Amino acid sequence: MNIIEIIDKKRLKKELNYDEINYAFMGYLNGDIESYQMSALLMAIVLNGMSDEEVYHLTDVFINSGDILDLSKINGVIVDKHSTGGIGDKTTLIIAPIVASLGVKVCKMSGRGLGYTGGTIDKLESIPGFNVNLTDEEIIKEVNTIGMAITSQTKNLTPLDKVVYALRDVTGTVESIPLIASSIMSKKIASGASKILIDIKVGEGALIKTKEDALKLSELMKNIGNHYNREVRTLITDMDRPLGRTVGNLLEVVEAASILKGYGKDTYLYKVCIDIASNMVSMALNTPIDDSITLVEKVISNGEAYRKFLEFIKYQGGRLEDAALSKKTRVIKSDRMGEIKEINALKIGMLSASLGSSKFSVDDQIDYGVGVVLNKKVGDVVKFGDPLCTIYIGDKEDYPNPLDAFTIE
Repeated sequence: MNIIEIIDKKRLKKELNYDEINYAFMGYLNGDIESYQMSALLMAIVLNGMSDEEVYHLTDVFINSGDILDLSKINGVIVDKHSTGGIGDKTTLIIAPIVASLGVKVCKMSGRGLGYTGGTIDKLESIPGFNVNLTDEEIIKEVNTIGMAITSQTKNLTPLDKVVYALRDVTGTVESIPLIASSIMSKKIASGASKILIDIKVGEGALIKTKEDALKLSELMKNIGNHYNREVRTLITDMDRPLGRTVGNLLEVVEAASILKGYGKDTYLYKVCIDIASNMVSMALNTPIDDSITLVEKVISNGEAYRKFLEFIKYQGGRLEDAALSKKTRVIKSDRMGEIKEINALKIGMLSASLGSSKFSVDDQIDYGVGVVLNKKVGDVVKFGDPLCTIYIGDKEDYPNPLDAFTIE
């Protein structure tokens, strides 16, 4: 086989067979295929797509590139959750403690940021001492002990996806339905869960921009689940505006804690978290959604979910009391009066990334204390000089004009 022929075949919109996909992707993992060649193949996939059969092949190659986590030693029903990512998406930090406090086991392997979207692992690493690199034995022990664990991909779990994921992040090949589906589902299947809830974000601040593409991704991931005998349920949620009031790693941890304390019940973030958690509880306990919602809201109201959050952070070595935001801030004030018609999620995400909250290249270092806090929401009426947002600034002074993210009429 020849990698150039494989790239050309996909460039010409022809279907790749299992052996060709295995040769190209495993060759990249093993160092036989150059990164510029894999980048070319990924771009051809982005432009020309893949058939369902190709996606099954790619998912299988990802899964079999490493180990499969055996969760048989965990007592109880395990439900996994994944979000396709978006601006300000801190839902995992909120829903995992909620679900675990109801006796449903959560064994979650999360990723780092892709492009301008923040990753759960990046957020957790903003907490001093927090260990995101758990062994299989540590994962199983923690889930059995406190009901949940969140860790980054282990070295031997879908290692191929890990290197392809990093390459996609810096080569403009993130927004591809086949690549997103294969990446997510390979990790979910290799992670061992039999019940999987996928939160598909759609809108300007998400990887998926249209409802049509969200439905395509939903159907594809359900098909992959059926192919591997997994129960997959999907939710499609809005990402035209930032999810919550904060964008930035530590800022989002703080906001997650606030939601778990019962604040923000009138926000879209709270509603989305209730929907996700209720569906996970429904899948695990086989209860109607309405009953699951009642259970979820109860553990928030009585403090059990927040206590689980603190227990989880402490168990994995985190010292939340030592976490520090950037001391340098700037309040962005309105330059006109009127009603806020839009807060552009993509522009807020790019602003936060420019401050240092995300990577633009593989070697970039993340500044965990920077980001954006929104002081207003869509629909608010503002006067000249009213604070629209507060930005937490680190070492970088070159960032987009924050006012560009707000449409005020």
